[in-house]
Amino acid sequence: MNKRQSAEKAKIIVILGPTSSGKTELSIDAAKKFKGEIISADSRQVYKELKIGTGKITKKEMKGVPHHLLGAAGVNENFTVQDFKESAEEKIEEILRKKNLPIIVGGTGFYIRAIVDGIEFAKIPPNQRLRKKLKNKDRKELFLILKKMDEKGAKTIDRNNSRRLIRAIEIAKSLGKIPKVRKAPKYEVLQIGLDIKDGKLKEKIRKRINEWFKRGLIKEGEKLKKKINQERFDELGLEYGLLGEFLRGEISREKLVEKMNIKTFQYVKRQRTWFRRDKKIKWFKPDEKREVFGEIKKFLDSK
Repeated sequence: MNKRQSAEKAKIIVILGPTSSGKTELSIDAAKKFKGEIISADSRQVYKELKIGTGKITKKEMKGVPHHLLGAAGVNENFTVQDFKESAEEKIEEILRKKNLPIIVGGTGFYIRAIVDGIEFAKIPPNQRLRKKLKNKDRKELFLILKKMDEKGAKTIDRNNSRRLIRAIEIAKSLGKIPKVRKAPKYEVLQIGLDIKDGKLKEKIRKRINEWFKRGLIKEGEKLKKKINQERFDELGLEYGLLGEFLRGEISREKLVEKMNIKTFQYVKRQRTWFRRDKKIKWFKPDEKREVFGEIKKFLDSK
């Protein structure tokens, strides 16, 4: 039996870190060295229409390494963290059956935590009547409704995402409050974190954004505009929210680029804050590939 499957819990690797920290390149090299397959833990790369503005990896860049959960949903679908957990666990089991190593890669902290901690979510079916009633309310109104129902629980929900707010109201209405997080870890996990100094990271972000515009980010936005409304644009994250402002004529292209750089780095700082809470993450610089591989080998060989 494969060493990874001989233990009571199967072993998986997580490679995480803020935007532009070098996760993609490292994960592909790790997958090639340790016979791995990659599962994307990115809340926007899961949507098939979002390519350029999410930095989604191309087929050529994959270098033959299997990737999962990229473009798994349509932009008009409501793909939740629970959907991610269920889909990712299916892929993990599938990869393990092939005696390959599951490698989860991404920067969406809650997605990663859902797998690492085995978070159990409330099994509450959709309440279509309630959803219809709440559909036309703005995010501020929805947050106030949720806050009245469960003030403490409301603080844990993204107040800028209408779909998540409506789902939280739905759950709170059914249970009386937003349930506390329950954990039931299924896997033995090694979490590898990547990060670099601010100056270098800002430069990488700047180059990445400039490349997006060269590749056709605005055209991607124009196509999206035909499929989704303004509110959905805003829910898709900072790049697309800003792109929506530009397409509505609210800001110039120059201002769009400037704001995208600033907002992206602010997002990076929030990512860092989230990840640094988890003391189990082992941190490395992107150029410390040899040290990372040594850590992975030690983890896989351990009993």
